Amino acid sequence: MDLLIARNPDPDSRLPYLLRIPLSGGLVFRTSGTWPRENALYCYPVSTDEWPAHPELVERTPLRSCTRRGAAIDLVLDRGRENRSQLVFTTARGRDAVFWQSARTRKQARPSVRLPTARAAGIAELEIVVDTREQYPYRFTGQQVTVVRRALPVGDYGVTSAGRLVAAVERKSLADLVGSLTGGKLRYLLADLAALPRAALVVEDRYSQIFKLDRVRPAVVADGLAEVQVRWPGVPIVYAETRPLAAEWTYRYLAAAHAWADTEDAAAARIGPAIGDLAQAPAAPGPSSAEIRAWARDQGLPVSDRGRLRPEIIVAWQTAHGS
Repeated sequence: MDLLIARNPDPDSRLPYLLRIPLSGGLVFRTSGTWPRENALYCYPVSTDEWPAHPELVERTPLRSCTRRGAAIDLVLDRGRENRSQLVFTTARGRDAVFWQSARTRKQARPSVRLPTARAAGIAELEIVVDTREQYPYRFTGQQVTVVRRALPVGDYGVTSAGRLVAAVERKSLADLVGSLTGGKLRYLLADLAALPRAALVVEDRYSQIFKLDRVRPAVVADGLAEVQVRWPGVPIVYAETRPLAAEWTYRYLAAAHAWADTEDAAAARIGPAIGDLAQAPAAPGPSSAEIRAWARDQGLPVSDRGRLRPEIIVAWQTAHGS
């Protein structure tokens, strides 16, 4: 029982190797490499008829084990190193897909990190403002967070203190980061963020992935990011590896910024006039019409389902919330 890897005789195929697994009479896949060392390898299943009668073998390794476990096939090769891997049957963008991964690549894709549930900065219930233009916002599941949807002047997530927007975080995927950098939008964004007392940009990926880009020169991206970081040093760019880790970092950062703003306000009240950047912070974003409607219904006030809110409803909300 051997694992066989041969060169793909089809010159037009973008997957240069054929992988044969001795399971269920033989399974054959087209794939892009001979072992998933750095990244999981995409495998395209084909008929056993595609296996050549006289294959040009690249590797032939005895198998200690080849078993199917749910939606995966576990492979244990009879050698000392790089001996454990699995073929995972899944879906990608709505289509069936197979990926060949090792323990190393699986750990990189889904790091074994258990996120803490302790309150950030000791805040019992942190209110985070999420920009209404954010389509798939963080839910901050498992944290003591109240989320409100309002239009932010800059950033995707923010916190307020004493009626001012004191901190914001902009969220970006790696593709979005590269696109905004090469298109010139990132500089304007960082300039807007730098106008806030505290701001940051969090990226849902590893910095190392920049050097694996194939549609733009990695050096151009790395130089551009270094340049904007030097120009706007007060707006850190943080690479959080995964979306859950990015959400966790955003929660912790905003909680720390909120605690800092409260401390600065308390110090200003005792020492003297308002402290610099807090005094220059923009006013906190006002409530959305949907938020006011929901509050009015809870209070038993008559309110229409659509259209403009009556002035007395807005005044009632402002009075109740000290605005």
